[in-house]
Amino acid sequence: MTVREIVTLPDPVLRRKAHKLTNFDKEFTTLVNDMVETMRAAPGVGLAAPQVGVSERLIVVEFGDEENEESPKKLFVVANPEIVEASDEMVTAIEGCLSLPGLVGEVERHEAIQVKGLNRQGKPIRIKAQGWLARIFQHEIDHLEGVLYPDRATRVWQPSETEEIEVVE
Repeated sequence: MTVREIVTLPDPVLRRKAHKLTNFDKEFTTLVNDMVETMRAAPGVGLAAPQVGVSERLIVVEFGDEENEESPKKLFVVANPEIVEASDEMVTAIEGCLSLPGLVGEVERHEAIQVKGLNRQGKPIRIKAQGWLARIFQHEIDHLEGVLYPDRATRVWQPSETEEIEVVE
């Protein structure tokens, strides 16, 4: 596994709509493993393939129980993810992004979603997510459409070193 460079704006790959994945071969497995390693090294809770310069519809998300930080984190690998259900309830929270270092923004997202896609082996999966996990999935799926969180934010700013904020990256 290799830690890949995380691309930042103005790299054009971040604004392109990513290509659908059809091959779940050795190259795909290498990309998945590298993305997981890169996300963990950053550190972050999610990463989309365009963030490592690959215009393909692949995300990795790793998140634990919000109530119990001692519980193990769950890793999600989703190719061709698609939000198929979303709650009417919307929640505003602060987000950051590994591809936009030094900035944060207030973004309104669905409180709960259901995502369908393919797992590492190319088999269909469905994931129900709510709260922060739902926010992470929405943020990462936006990357696959060339959408960055400032596009959805009501406010974007550069936090001061003394400002304490909880951020999804």
